[in-house]
Amino acid sequence: MSAVPDNLFGSAANDADSQETREWMDALSAVIESEGPERAHFLLEQLLEHARQSSIDMPFSANTGYVNTIEAAQEERSPGNLEFEGRLRAYMRWNAMAMVVKANRHHPPEGGDLGGHIGSFASLANLFGAGFNHFWHAESENHGGDCLYIQGHVSPGVYARAYLEGRLTEEQLLNFRQEVDGKGLSSYPHPKLMPEFWQFPTVSMGLGPLMAIYQARFLKYLHARGIANTENRKVWVFCGDGEMDEVESLGAIGLAAREKLDNLIFVINCNLQRLDGPVRGNGKIIQELESEFRGSGWNVLKLIWGKGWDDLLARDKDGALRKIMMECNDGDYQSFKANDGAYVRKHFFGRDPRTLEMVAKMSDDEIWNLRRGGHDSQKVYAAFHAAVKHEGQPTVLLIKTVKGFGMGKIGEGKNTVHQTKKLGDEDIKAFRDRFNIPIPDSQIADLPFYKPADDTPEMKYLHERRKALGGYLPHRRTKADESFTVPSLETFKAVLEPTPEGREISTTQAYVRFLTQLLRDQALGPRVVPILVDEARTFGMEGLFRQIGIYNPAGQQYTPVDKDQVMYYKEDKAGQILQEGINEAGGMSSWIAAATSYSTSNRIMVPFYVYYSMFGFQRIGDLAWAAGDMQARGFLLGGTSGRTTLNGEGLQHEDGHSHILANTIPNCVSYDPTFAHEVAVILHHGLKRMVEKQDNVYYYLTLLNENYAMPGLTPGTEEQIIKGMYLCKEGAKLTPRVQLLGSGTILRESLFAQELLEKDWGVAANVWSCPSFNELTRDGQDAERWSLLHPTEKARVPFVSQQLEKHAGPVVASTDYMRAYAEQIRPFIPKGRTYKVLGTDGFGRSDFRSKLREHFEVNRHYIVVAALKALSEEGTVPVAKVAEAIQKYGINTEKRNPLYA
Repeated sequence: MSAVPDNLFGSAANDADSQETREWMDALSAVIESEGPERAHFLLEQLLEHARQSSIDMPFSANTGYVNTIEAAQEERSPGNLEFEGRLRAYMRWNAMAMVVKANRHHPPEGGDLGGHIGSFASLANLFGAGFNHFWHAESENHGGDCLYIQGHVSPGVYARAYLEGRLTEEQLLNFRQEVDGKGLSSYPHPKLMPEFWQFPTVSMGLGPLMAIYQARFLKYLHARGIANTENRKVWVFCGDGEMDEVESLGAIGLAAREKLDNLIFVINCNLQRLDGPVRGNGKIIQELESEFRGSGWNVLKLIWGKGWDDLLARDKDGALRKIMMECNDGDYQSFKANDGAYVRKHFFGRDPRTLEMVAKMSDDEIWNLRRGGHDSQKVYAAFHAAVKHEGQPTVLLIKTVKGFGMGKIGEGKNTVHQTKKLGDEDIKAFRDRFNIPIPDSQIADLPFYKPADDTPEMKYLHERRKALGGYLPHRRTKADESFTVPSLETFKAVLEPTPEGREISTTQAYVRFLTQLLRDQALGPRVVPILVDEARTFGMEGLFRQIGIYNPAGQQYTPVDKDQVMYYKEDKAGQILQEGINEAGGMSSWIAAATSYSTSNRIMVPFYVYYSMFGFQRIGDLAWAAGDMQARGFLLGGTSGRTTLNGEGLQHEDGHSHILANTIPNCVSYDPTFAHEVAVILHHGLKRMVEKQDNVYYYLTLLNENYAMPGLTPGTEEQIIKGMYLCKEGAKLTPRVQLLGSGTILRESLFAQELLEKDWGVAANVWSCPSFNELTRDGQDAERWSLLHPTEKARVPFVSQQLEKHAGPVVASTDYMRAYAEQIRPFIPKGRTYKVLGTDGFGRSDFRSKLREHFEVNRHYIVVAALKALSEEGTVPVAKVAEAIQKYGINTEKRNPLYA
């Protein structure tokens, strides 16, 4: 029977009857010994429940002792050749170090360092070794492949492994962080930069854990809906313990437990150090994270101590060692590894005469070689094995390591290790000696990479292990093997035609009609993934609840209160809608999982994520950028968009800048349509690009909740809509003339201004719908660049210039966005033409739309005044006419600038 130490969890001084306590603990030990831990767990749960029912206050503690969760006798033995694995790991450590140091030894004439990281991979090389050798499946005929969210700062170690495997060349390693000429390796995991290698971008810390949770859920979704068999796939997520301070890292762990994502494994590398110093110097990050995850319903496995500690713990009959382990804080543990064995003897074991006696016969070197659990390959294998076999819960592995393991005095355990990227020859020799790398002293200065011959036993082993697991990782699929034909534009006729007399709809309703029609397509309809964040009724999408259902792995275990209604709230195990609750980051993470399914699951999916426009890019902008890196394909839809459309809601709901933010993402194609037919044309074009052509772009459309009559599509304008600009309504045959540009809801103010200019001032105006000032800007900049680099050839003409050059008069652009949005095209306005821009700079506020447009100076009256002012500057009308218009329309010239109001 296992001995139970006295007062392991409490003070003996508070024990009124120590003999009785001993009898209870001996009884529990007997149950564990004879009937197993499961029976003991059951009995404890029954006792706790009985205590609660007897009104005994039983506060829950999610923490266990500061020891390994898996006892030595319970460890699954590794089937691998640990000697070969150790050698291979040493070579990878060396090559990773050499890559970073080389990159920072050679400078271009202008100087400068490239940076890089050695310490992070040094701490988790054993963890990666276990995964690559025994657990991580590549995509193959019989397996969909595991998803690896690799800790960003350890990329050199992954490159070092790929080099040994023959997947990367020495030239590529020599070009680490030197990518411009196309030969280099990206600093961190970037699918955009290495599209056939990295699966997921992770170095914007916190996003990896968040996205991975929704990726694991999306794999379950694909399986539940019969689209792909994903039941044997796992999502592995490597995080640093410091990274867990990012709110996104822990933000969705409740979802993972609630939906029983047993295909999800977090591996948190607890080396106790952040970039600048200790993570929890005064505390214990492993204990803290244990309570966070266990309290959220995760399976928690702690791996703290290596096998050298097993004998000491077995001899710890009275719990003195366990007590010291618990009492030492992380700052202490960092100091132990930043010093030597003598220091550990004095400051750790020396805290109690009993523990000091335990190590009396051990040398300082033997004490120093008592390793942490993350550097023990056998124990890492056992922990990974237990995680893979666990069912019904996600698993988190809290594995203790040393940052900079093997880097010696210059880095191991030091606060400066994260920034250490330059090593002297003596430090390199010490590194070589510690890991037995066969590099002679004469070559140390050259710091050569090391790769054994292909026929050596360890290299054969390397390839055999990956062959057994389906191939090499990481690996990324760039295109899906399957293909679809998008329904013709004519299929969406109901959205393209003018609204019947007396009928008004919004562009949001147009989008819903388009989506509903797309869902009816037998081939592509099932691949549509509508994503909502608890605003279906706001966007008029509640009709989809009953039609296609809301995905819930548990189904619907209650009767919805609106069951008697046609559009009742229907949850279903095979539901198609992802309803994320009030959670924009979760909605975006679900969208990313669906938008990259062509790569991760070889299945083309078409996600449509609609949200309040204001809560889009500015709230989840980092995720939107990551989506660009991941080559996402899908539709983002910003509802209730613009600064003046959402009357009644106010400052934090009114978006006047999302298109400016969208334009910062190179592969995001963004539009601000005004009319239903524009919505249909843009969505259809996006489907053609992303589904049929598999282009690596995604689309952002802003939608309105404002109802008005829709004019319908003018045949022949489709291409111009996509390019960003077409003549919406031509003015009367009068002079002078102006050109009015607009988008979104303010285009309608331009149409009203057209009438006022003709009726009140005898000025003709052409009204141009500009669904995308961003696309017009990109086109113009591309034309300018081409002309700059081809000076002897005929200059290219930007599309804006092409459209306006045949139509005389100054140009006035008005949008519901900041002036910067329309200002972008100023360089492409034909030469000699005056260009005025109206926009909604400043904070939003609550009022009626008409008042808001007056406040932001974008209504029809301000457009008229701007047009007259532009004409006056060109000498076409007297400037007095401008003053007359200001007076006629009652414009307050002394009111404060809305930017500062």
